[in-house]
Amino acid sequence: MQKYLYLIIISFSLSSCYTYQVKKQVDPAADNKQDSKKNTASTTAPQMKNTPAESLNAPQAPAPVNIQEKLASGKNVKIDVEGRSYKVIVDKWESDSLVAHPVHNPKKILKFHKNQINAEKIAEKRFSQPIADIITVVAYAAVGVGIYLIVR
Repeated sequence: MQKYLYLIIISFSLSSCYTYQVKKQVDPAADNKQDSKKNTASTTAPQMKNTPAESLNAPQAPAPVNIQEKLASGKNVKIDVEGRSYKVIVDKWESDSLVAHPVHNPKKILKFHKNQINAEKIAEKRFSQPIADIITVVAYAAVGVGIYLIVR
């Protein structure tokens, strides 16, 4: 039983509360629909007749993603370049090329052109509260079981 307790402790010491998460894009069309619903509730009927119905339901093109803003210097990100996934720390931008190094190998330099990077799959390293909560609950349970086994 003591082997299993040590195995659990080692596995939790190796796990991390940080995960790579893709930042969700704000959908301007959804925001406009919510705003228009608020406006229609507060406006009177004569004003609605003057507003064309087409302008309320017109689809808007999504805003283009600026890769250089998403990949600022010093960020720890996971990028997809031509089908391969890289976990890198961004060093700088040289005109249209990203200069970065792998997370665990700062001596190796990687260069990617901005057209090679898939902008929709850029994931930033962030703290994950649900994972931290799960690790905490399991750690408390393991400590409780350990105390119970020692006292028994």
